[in-house]
Amino acid sequence: MNPFRWSYRATYLAGFVICVALLGYALYAEHVLNMIPCPLCIFQRIAFMVMAVFFLIGGLHAPRGGARWVYTGGVILGALGGIATAGRHLWLQTLPADQIPACGPNLGYMMDTFPFAKVLKMVFTGSGECAKIEPVFGLPMPAWTLMWYVLLVVAAVYAASRKRA
Repeated sequence: MNPFRWSYRATYLAGFVICVALLGYALYAEHVLNMIPCPLCIFQRIAFMVMAVFFLIGGLHAPRGGARWVYTGGVILGALGGIATAGRHLWLQTLPADQIPACGPNLGYMMDTFPFAKVLKMVFTGSGECAKIEPVFGLPMPAWTLMWYVLLVVAAVYAASRKRA
């Protein structure tokens, strides 16, 4: 079967499987490879979870016509959040050592202590642990996630825009 001729349903279910596999690898990296996730890593995981939910519901429902764009919109929103987070993460990793922000409290403590808006501001301001580079196959983890956000959103838009069921 030519993957460029997959149906909307097959494309969306494949997108769901890819998101789950990426989340599984993130857990493997955390628990087996001892790569402790920083707050930005956790937000990137949440973006993949949002995308996975919309991919799954879209794949199971497989609507026709304009209704496809509802699920595609959800995938796009999740991907845009992930792209912004991964981009910020990569930017922090490119800073010179003297410009890296100091390490802050962990995300669990921030969520328990501060209002959500302040937590977002603190996370996106960055901290020292987000600037640590741990390459996977030669690239930092946020570079891989950025690539997957772009590829998955392109697949979702392509599947939604096709006339074929």
